[in-house]
This record gives sequence, structure tokens and C-alpha cells, in this order.
Amino acid sequence: MKLKKEFVTHQNDNEHVTVAAGNTEFTGMLLSNETAGFIIEHLKSETTEDKIVDQMFEEYEAPREVIAADVHRIIEKLRSVGAIEE
Repeated sequence: MKLKKEFVTHQNDNEHVTVAAGNTEFTGMLLSNETAGFIIEHLKSETTEDKIVDQMFEEYEAPREVIAADVHRIIEKLRSVGAIEE
């Protein structure tokens, strides 16, 4: 899975913005925190949910089950707006 090319991202300090900039049903933008931004940035190339969890577990000091739940929640949100290419 990966972020569709119609969605562009920008990171500024602790904010991460994802904008629908192509032919998509979703016509808005998603404003995310640093953690969600980390997930979205890793979705710019082909990956899996488990790989993102592994990368976050290396980067952040948090229980693996908390990280896995956060990753799943963000990916589901991106799916709900049509931003994920399976």
C-alpha cells in the first residue's frame, strides 16, 4: 500500500499537511501531528502496516500495541478519504 500520487504533503515544524491535489473524491486537506506525519511520509513508498509499526517502534518510546493502534487508526482515516492505493 502507499499514498496515492494525487495527495501531496508538506511538513512544517510539528504540523503535517496532506492535500488532495488531483482527481479525487476528497477535495480537502488533512492537518496532522508529527506522529501521523511520520506514518504518512512512510506511505509515500510501497510499504505495509507492519513495516510502519516496526519503523515507529524504533523511532518512538511507546508500547508496540499503542503504536500499532495509532498506525491502524491513521491508515484507516486515509483509506476513508481515498488516499491509500492498495
